[in-house]
Amino acid sequence: MAKHVGVKLPDDLIKVLKQGQTVAVLATFSEKGLPHTTPIQWVYPKGLESLLISIHKDHIGYHNMVWQKKVMLCFLDEGNVAYSVLGRAGVVRAPSSVHPLMNVVRIDIIDIKSDRSILTKVDAGVRWSYASAEAEELCNNLLSELKELSQAL
Repeated sequence: MAKHVGVKLPDDLIKVLKQGQTVAVLATFSEKGLPHTTPIQWVYPKGLESLLISIHKDHIGYHNMVWQKKVMLCFLDEGNVAYSVLGRAGVVRAPSSVHPLMNVVRIDIIDIKSDRSILTKVDAGVRWSYASAEAEELCNNLLSELKELSQAL
């Protein structure tokens, strides 16, 4: 059962986002109206009413986001974190200072709903690991960039 939360990020969602291990599912629509979903590993809260994400500049989700602006992010994680965040996207850094193929996007929150069920609870979200030491270094640097920008913007 969905429940309206408002426009401010709930404390339990902020906590898992700051840990840097949560995967969000980004939902966008193409100019032809076709739906598209994208897993996003680099998400960081910017205050209580915005999120920063890092995404590849050639990804279809990025192009849809730039064209349409409205996006939805779904979060599922341990501690029964189950939220859908509707937001408006805008590019804040292109390219990323970390990697020339990555761009940073700010998503200003329009609405948040809780997707917790009365019958079940989320025990764990999507878990992932690094493909290599180089990938770990890049990912850590991308997340550090988002943390720095969350303070600077």
